[in-house]
This record gives sequence, structure tokens and C-alpha cells, in this order.
Amino acid sequence: MHATRFIHLTGHAVSLVLESNADGPPVWRHFGAKTSNLDDVWPAAAARPLPPAVLDNDPPLTLLPTHGFGWFNQSALVGSRPDNGGDLDWAHDFRQDDMHWDEHALRVTLSDPIAGLGLTLSYALDPDSDVVSTWAEIENRGDTPFRLDWLAAGCVPLTPEMDHVLGFSGRWTLEFQEHREKLGIAAWRRDNRRGRTSHDSFPGVIAGRTLADDDGAVLAAHLGWSGNHTIVIEPLTDGRRQLQIGEWLAPGEVVLQKGECYRTPTAYLSFSTQGLNGLSANFHRFVRQRVLTWPGGRMTPRPVHLNTWEAVYCHHELDDLKSLATAAADVGVERFVLDDGWFHRRDNDRAALGDWWPDARKYPQGLGPLVEHVRHLGMQFGLWVEPEMVNPDSDLYRAHPDWAMHLDGRPLVTGRHQLVLDLANQQVEDYLFEALSALLHAHPIAYLKWDMNRDLASAGHRGRAAYRRQVQACYRLLSRLRASCPTVEIESCASGGGRADYGTLAHMHRVWTSDCNDALTRIGMQRGFMRFFPPEVMGAHIGPAISHTTGRRHEMAFRAAVALFGHLGVEMDVRLLDANERAELVRWITLFKAWRDVAHSGTIYQGTVEPSLAWLQVVAPDLGASLIAVYRLVEDANRYAAPVPVKGLDPARRYRVEILHMPVAPHFTKPSGLLASLADGGVVLSGATLGDFGLPLPPMPPESALVIRCNAVDD
Repeated sequence: MHATRFIHLTGHAVSLVLESNADGPPVWRHFGAKTSNLDDVWPAAAARPLPPAVLDNDPPLTLLPTHGFGWFNQSALVGSRPDNGGDLDWAHDFRQDDMHWDEHALRVTLSDPIAGLGLTLSYALDPDSDVVSTWAEIENRGDTPFRLDWLAAGCVPLTPEMDHVLGFSGRWTLEFQEHREKLGIAAWRRDNRRGRTSHDSFPGVIAGRTLADDDGAVLAAHLGWSGNHTIVIEPLTDGRRQLQIGEWLAPGEVVLQKGECYRTPTAYLSFSTQGLNGLSANFHRFVRQRVLTWPGGRMTPRPVHLNTWEAVYCHHELDDLKSLATAAADVGVERFVLDDGWFHRRDNDRAALGDWWPDARKYPQGLGPLVEHVRHLGMQFGLWVEPEMVNPDSDLYRAHPDWAMHLDGRPLVTGRHQLVLDLANQQVEDYLFEALSALLHAHPIAYLKWDMNRDLASAGHRGRAAYRRQVQACYRLLSRLRASCPTVEIESCASGGGRADYGTLAHMHRVWTSDCNDALTRIGMQRGFMRFFPPEVMGAHIGPAISHTTGRRHEMAFRAAVALFGHLGVEMDVRLLDANERAELVRWITLFKAWRDVAHSGTIYQGTVEPSLAWLQVVAPDLGASLIAVYRLVEDANRYAAPVPVKGLDPARRYRVEILHMPVAPHFTKPSGLLASLADGGVVLSGATLGDFGLPLPPMPPESALVIRCNAVDD
């Protein structure tokens, strides 16, 4: 009976259980910790007595709850068929046509012949990561157009105990800010209508009871889409909540003619009983194995960058840049990235976007001499571009003003003195492909920093909203360029972290986390970023002593320790460093190179010792090594700091634990006892001891960092 009635998808530690439903989509029975026996699910599935004063067919939560026949909560499908005097087919009642499933995947086809609609629902559980990929596709089988307003990519239940939510907000230079809220009787909803992933509403959410770092049941959802999105968490009448996630559609943006289909972007779901760090481990494994596609088929060690922006801005002079490149190579930089200011008559952000050829005033012989100099120094060469944008003051716009997205008769909306090119126009795509591929084939350019510096407004095409087609066209352009230039890596930058999602990462290899390099600000941003993204794709640069975005001053060690775990770069004029600063920078770059293989393949743990202290740890896949950083954010009233926890090591193995960097606190002249031993050659301790007791912390001044390594030793 169970084999035919229940659908059971299993992963490493997660189960999805649904009940087959001849009258419609499968009914949700369980999404959570792995269950090995459906007898555990059967009693709860069978017990649903109808209380008084409800409809006789009071519907349960299915994979696709729809409005019109007794479901009074958020519908997973909203749409109608325009007709004279009002819309028709706004109520939907889908019946199952076919269903295929195995232990890891489910695909259901449904239809509503009266509404003239067909639907396909897909859920696939990756057993290596416990991440579920889900999408929905609707087909118009009617004779008249069907206007689609909403179709959830995923709809899943939350247990009554999951009454807290971790959402993400932000702005330029302050992305990935975490916000914890208590869920109540009202729906929790986040919309993004900016046309790109956005700084202020990252398309991800986490729900749970305590939202603790290392304990408790948590469920997360992320939409892999670089455009508009909606996330809804809504209380149900049985004590649970439903979570829906999908693409936000502008009015009339999707109108399906007969035979046309709309498929949602893919949503990614995961569950863990090991708290937020358990979820992050799931998502990191999934991104590494299923999302990223590296040139040559595998990731090479992430090269240390020097990005020229905060060193020279748009003030390019060939000999000056050669001098900067030489200084960069001397400190251990491996990839020199020429940022904005290199192309035709580009002296500031007011002109030239769209004119993608070298400025003859600054580069009379083209980019070749600088590229050759950089490569002669043993570094890769990278280049900044912003292909999706055009300045009104440009040769391209003067020749083709109609190539910009616009609404006829309406004023153009500029941002940073630029407009958005209509990438879905085949002429625009061809122009950009030819211009970029010409650059990449003319020079040995290993890397593109692909920027996008404004939200979409006036995002129209022949009067219709064009957000969706713009994202799809961007993906097509990226795919075409990567096929033509398969060895080139591409970074997603959108005024920093404004385009960070799994849809982007399917085409790119790095995310510029933020235009803010202030180390104190970066701690929180990077914590939020790594909830869903592994550190090897997190652009993390050592900025100048005085931050260009906040004006705050930090010592080199603090700046470097915060950037250490990500894809390390340098964002400053290294020629201005004195001998001591230069030597210190070399030490930190050397440390990164020694640990990047561990940091970019291992398991990440994050947490706080107390509100004023944050910590970050990575453990090698074989549990043979670990690197820990503790960050003092602000002062607190405690005389002694609680020990920093040490996670994930093998309890039976012994490790040499050593402090690699300890800040100097005023009035604390010399460590003693265990701290002194940790700072002088290290101490050998078992993984069990480290896991049970952690490590003591010395006094740390505000905005400083402590870095510790653990290496397994032979018995």
C-alpha cells in the first residue's frame, strides 16, 4: 500500500514524502529529517479529521495549491484568460495525468482541461548535498491568450516549530545583511522588482525555530535567477506554514499564446538538523558539484588579484600601470585586472560605455604592451567591462539610440549617466559578442570582470515589460561568449553584490561581494554571503588602510584576516606601502596561498562567541587541517572572553594548534600559560578536547583579528 500511495525522495539526511492524489497534485506529508520507514509517516498522513464549519473538500497543502475550489491561502498559480468584460479561467483545478518518480526525483504532469492549461512539476533531490532543485512549467492549451501573473517555482511546508525567519537585505556597499524576525499570524513576503538580483533583497531565506549556528532544524530556499523574485511565507490553518518562491512578473509580462509555455527559474531548497552551518555545507557542496562549470572542467587554485580601481580609478597612463603591475608581482599577485577607464574616451562614468575598443589617447598601441608586460611578470591579465550598459554620450548610442530599453513616449530613466541596452535585440547581442570576443581573441585575456551598475527602469520592449527577456538574453550572451572563449573566467559584479545567485554562477566563476572593502563591514556581509555561496567564489580584497567607502582606518592584519578565506585580492596602490607594510602584505598573501586549497574545498563553520566577537573556521575535507579566524568587532563588558569553539575535527586524531597572528592589545604585554605555548610553536591536542573545550582567547582590541591553524600530527 505504501509503495503506491506514498512518494519518498531520499538524500543523505533529508526526506521528502508526498501522498499520491488522484484528484490533483501530490499532497505534502514531510520535508525534513530523513525517515527510513514510511510507517513513521502513515499515521500523520491518515489523521486529518474535518473540523466543523469547513468545506467538505477542505484541501490540504499540495505541490501546487490553487485558488477557486476551497484553497483560501496563497495560490501557487495566479493567472487568467482576458475576455471582453472581464477575465476567465482564473480558478484552476488540476488533475494528475502522469507521474514518474524514483528515490531522488519526481516529475508530475497535470492538466485543467476546462481552463485549457497543462502543468509540469519537477523536484530533484541531490543525494550528495541534500539540495532539492525544483521548477514548474505551464502550457496554454486554450485557443485564446492566457495571462500569467504568478507561478511558484517551489512550494514547501514549514513545520509549526519553524517560527523564525532569517532574511537578507542591504544596499550598495552593505549587501547580504542578515535580519532575524519572529513569524506571526500575517504572511512574511519579500519582493524584488529591480530587474537584477539586487542589493536590498537577496533571493534567499532561511526558516527555523532558533536559527542557531550548529543545532536545530532549519529549511532554506534560494531562487537561481538574476532578475525579479518573490518569497512568501504564510501561516496555514493546520499550524504549519507554506513557503513559496518564484519569479516576480510585471503586469502583462508573460502572456502565453496557444501552445506556448512558461518555465519558472529553478528554486533550490535544503534542510538540516545541524543549524545554519549545516545548511551552508549542503549548499556549498551543491554549488561546487552541480552549479559551477570551470574552464577545463575543474577549478584551479584561485589566483591572487590586484584590481586597479582604487589604485588609479579612470586615470590610466601606460608607464604608471606597468609600474603598478611590477609592484603587484613583487608582492605575490597572480592576476592583474585592469578596471574601468581603458576604453574609447573613458575618463569618468559620464561617457563611452558601449564603445569597447582601447582609448587611443591612453593606449596608442592598444592593450598589447600592457598585456605583454603583465604576462612577462608571470601574471594573468584581466579586464573590466560593462556590456549591458550604454552612455548617451557614446558613439554607440549616437548611432543606435533605439538599442536602449525604453517605453515609447515615456522619458528615459538614467542611472550613473547610463541606459540599459536591450540585449534581446539580436543586433545588440551580435554587436556585444563581436566586440568582446574580438578583445578576447586579440589578447591572452584570462578574465573578465563583468559589471552592471544600475537597476532596470524603462525596462520595456514595444510597450511590454521586458525584465524576464533581458535576463534570458544576458544568459545567452554569456553562454555564447564562453563557448567562443572557453578558457576565460568571468566575474559577476553589479555595483558589488547586486547580481549574486545560482543562475549567475551557472555562467560565471566569481562574485564581487561588495564595492566596500572596509574589513569591519565585510565581516557581516561575508557571513551572509557564505550562507549560500562557497568562499572560493567570494571576491574578498585587502583594501587600503583608509577605506574608500567608509573612511574607516584599519591595520593591515585585520584587513587581510577578513579577506583570507575568500578569493583573495588586493585593492590598493601597493607602490605606496612602506617596507614594513609591504613585507606584511607578502606574509598574508603567502598564508593565503598555503591555505587556499583547504579554504576552497573544505567545510565552513561560522558563529559568534558573544555579540562582540565573530569567528570563522574551515576544515579540510580529510579533517587533517583547519584554519580559524576570530574577529573582535567592538568592546564589551566581559573581563574574559569565552573560548572560541573548534568544530568538525576528528575526535580521535591529534592536532598541533598554533596561533599564526595575535593582535596586540593595550596593557597586555605578554601571553602566558596555554596562550604563550600556542603562540610559540603550538600545542598538540586531540580533536575531542578541541571540540569539547575550544581555545582560549587573548584580550583583543576592537577591530582586530586572531588567526589559528590546526594540523593533524602523526602519533
